[in-house]
Amino acid sequence: MVDSLIDRIWLLTPADLEAQRAWIAAGIERIGADRLQTLATMAAAARLNAYAPYSNFKVGAAVLCKSGNMYASPNVEVVSYSETDHAEQATVTKAVSEGEVQRSGRRFLEAMAISGTGGSGPCGRCRQKLQEHGDNVLMVKADAEGSILWVTSLAMYLPRPFNPTILGIE
Repeated sequence: MVDSLIDRIWLLTPADLEAQRAWIAAGIERIGADRLQTLATMAAAARLNAYAPYSNFKVGAAVLCKSGNMYASPNVEVVSYSETDHAEQATVTKAVSEGEVQRSGRRFLEAMAISGTGGSGPCGRCRQKLQEHGDNVLMVKADAEGSILWVTSLAMYLPRPFNPTILGIE
């Protein structure tokens, strides 16, 4: 039984990784280094407005939408933690509230920059929120000052996502 399960281990294949590398490179070319730096700078500036009195873990995020509009938000904690607004989620909500779904459709996200300390990416809840509003999203990790550390894709953060297609929508 163990051997048959070991034969069923699923990992990204070299072809999957190469396809994502090509997608990321094409996204960087399409959006441009200057716009990605602007996004990282916006995320770092939003981080300065974070309200994190409990964890002191300040995060800022900024998104580029297909319309060309950019939005940024920080994280906003509450004492119960579970009700905390994560910067990534708050930024997507801000874009929705500013009419991006009406302008560009439900999948309006083009890129997101996240500024914070440490090497983590978005939490699972935020990855799912990003998946809801983008087929694949160029993901920029920036330090607290807005310097770009790396660029990846949402598909690398969240392979085989649960999405509306699974429910027969779209």
